[in-house]
Amino acid sequence: MALIIFLIVIVVVVGFFIAMYNGLIRLRVRADASWSDIDVQLKRRHDLIPNLVETVKGYAPTKKEPLRTSPSTAPQR
Repeated sequence: MALIIFLIVIVVVVGFFIAMYNGLIRLRVRADASWSDIDVQLKRRHDLIPNLVETVKGYAPTKKEPLRTSPSTAPQR
């Protein structure tokens, strides 16, 4: 009888450690996936910066002249 109780306790303890290990592995995989998502977003942002710079370069000459004349046409106090 004592042997059966001992085996049941051993099975429960081993089951507990297996469940705990699986939980830790699941958390590690979720953390790795989250970091991967962050890496993807940073890569996408890095790829879009040259497009933004070219857009600003194309738009800047149209705004350069109004910005130069604007202070002279502003009402004086």
